Amino acid sequence: MRTVRHAAALGGAVALAVVLAATLAVAAVHSPAFAQDDASAQPGASHQPLALSQYLDMETVSNPRISPDGTRIVYTRGWIDKVGDRRRSSLRIMNADGTRGRHLTDGSGARWSPDGTRILFTTAGEPEGAQLFVRWMDAEGATTQVTRLQNGPSNARWSPDGEWIAFTSRVDDKAEFAGVQLPDRPEGADWTEAPKVVERAAYKRDRAGYVDTGYTHVFVVPAEGGTPRQLTRGDWNHSGPRWSPDGSELYFTSFRDDEADRPEHWQESEVYAVSVATGDVRRLTDRRGEDSGPVPSPDGSLIAYTGIDAHRDTYRNRRIYVMNRDGSGSRTISGDYDRQTGAMTWAHDGSGLYFSTSRDGYRQLHFVSVDGGVRQLTEGKHMFDMSSFSGGGIAVGVVSSAHEPGDVYRFDLSDPARTTRLTSVNADVLERTQLGEVEEVWYDSDGGFRVQGWIVKPPDFDPSRKHPMMLVIHGGPHGMYNGSFNFAFQEHAANGYVVLYTNPRGSTGYGTAFANAINHDYPGADFPDLMNGVDEMLARGYVDQDNLFVYGCSGGGILTSYIVGNTDRFTAASANCPIVNWISAMGTSDATGYMRTFEKPFWEDPAEWIDRSSIFYVGNVTTPTMLLTGEMDLRTPMGQTEEFYQALHYVGVPTVMVRFQGEWHGTSSRPSNFLRTQLYLRKWFEKWGTHKRPAAE
Repeated sequence: MRTVRHAAALGGAVALAVVLAATLAVAAVHSPAFAQDDASAQPGASHQPLALSQYLDMETVSNPRISPDGTRIVYTRGWIDKVGDRRRSSLRIMNADGTRGRHLTDGSGARWSPDGTRILFTTAGEPEGAQLFVRWMDAEGATTQVTRLQNGPSNARWSPDGEWIAFTSRVDDKAEFAGVQLPDRPEGADWTEAPKVVERAAYKRDRAGYVDTGYTHVFVVPAEGGTPRQLTRGDWNHSGPRWSPDGSELYFTSFRDDEADRPEHWQESEVYAVSVATGDVRRLTDRRGEDSGPVPSPDGSLIAYTGIDAHRDTYRNRRIYVMNRDGSGSRTISGDYDRQTGAMTWAHDGSGLYFSTSRDGYRQLHFVSVDGGVRQLTEGKHMFDMSSFSGGGIAVGVVSSAHEPGDVYRFDLSDPARTTRLTSVNADVLERTQLGEVEEVWYDSDGGFRVQGWIVKPPDFDPSRKHPMMLVIHGGPHGMYNGSFNFAFQEHAANGYVVLYTNPRGSTGYGTAFANAINHDYPGADFPDLMNGVDEMLARGYVDQDNLFVYGCSGGGILTSYIVGNTDRFTAASANCPIVNWISAMGTSDATGYMRTFEKPFWEDPAEWIDRSSIFYVGNVTTPTMLLTGEMDLRTPMGQTEEFYQALHYVGVPTVMVRFQGEWHGTSSRPSNFLRTQLYLRKWFEKWGTHKRPAAE
């Protein structure tokens, strides 16, 4: 086995930090704490391996909301429109015990009004795109379209009295340099459309396109419909409005500074309050760093939020704070808790806040006390997400595990470990399907690090045989794979592959030190974690070392392109949606914030940038390498794929470039493209390996 690394790379490689979004196609898992009702989903209990076509019948549940009186639950149910090649959603309703489940209306993201008489939700409306609607929850079910916006709403919230709805929406403006006066146009002339003038540093965003003009502002609108009233103004973005309990103010996150658009301020934010009556804005926090996510206590006396001082590290977990309503008396209440913090919800008695967070490969419910300290409330190998709870403390959420893609559960906050399952949305799809065993694994890596991963085995797994193996690398790089149900991995396993996926250094869920261990060393520091995972699998004796394959997207694509330039141990690889040249990416990606994670700009010292760019290792590559990227990708632009593809051709390495149509970042937002991704990966691996699929697809 050849292993090569440029000497300078030993000193570091840049982490994408919070810049590159992980493209994980991961659904969730089940644990012993949540025993499956449908035993047929367990390995060995059914008859047929998972088929790729079953993906089109899979459904999802999300955002369950229990009514204030605890009697009814509304949730979003998603499915695939096979004809339209889209994912669709509708609202479902059921009694709190799971009975009388039924379709309610098209849409998603429902929220009960404070008195439980109505729900607020989002669905397609006039003039176009997503709009806010309110539906009465009586027998008549009258529905009103509340907004008619050119730019869709987000972060919608009921006022405490149920009379108003707050939301955010983008307000268009024009570039100052936009206007020029042309000579008079001849009658009937068909002149080319005017150019687009760009002035801002952040002028484009993946999945949105070119968004250099306009800013996101806070609005309120009467709950019965009417004209929205804009509360914030200025050349700043605003997010996450939350009502004060008396309805007089809204709290939000922004950075209202004259130089906010400068790249050096990309990490900064503060918490503000705006008067609903006057629009007057007051700043509540003052930190050189990030303060965000304000949540007022039930009596309005305190505001909880998360914050972190400015830093030059690639990654740090935020702390939880509370402050008085006027911004005074800020103090940390999370102590030495060192994990990510999910959305927080105050306990009704104001004693603290509940939140779900990912840690050590799974997701658990936690409670932080205003007196200080964080307690973990659930245990088990599952993904446990609480969405809401009633006045009586009855909560609902989504729980998922290794062989269950996720369902709605009910539990009491006094004993969250005791749950009741209310839905089984994929039982019909998986009823006679034999899934592969999912095994959790921990192994030692360089520098004294312990790395967590999971192995998905073929349904007919025989440890005495040699099996081909796929190593799959997550994106981010600050993301976290979990031991959850993953259709992509299960479907690969159904075709005879052992699938290994791990959380190397840089992954979240293991504390700041582990996530920040790739600081100024990405890709690079995480390379041994991945290779040691492969060694761990080979030591088990059932993996064929002549049929080793590797792929990943986004941060995973970056690492894949780096791997093939530093080792020849893989039979074939697929670097999906990668960045291979940090210098050219700096001027073409929408994620320009990664520049700050380098020691110096490349025009001052290009050595570090070159050292961490896979394009400069292409002379070492011998592994046949495919590239998959979306035509519209602005995060890891197609030009990056083209650079690597052309270079591989030049040095004579077998390669193919697959340009996905209708895709931004990633290759699986369209259901048909998910199917294509699975098939192209295996077709490439089978072209160069000796493994052949067990049955025709």
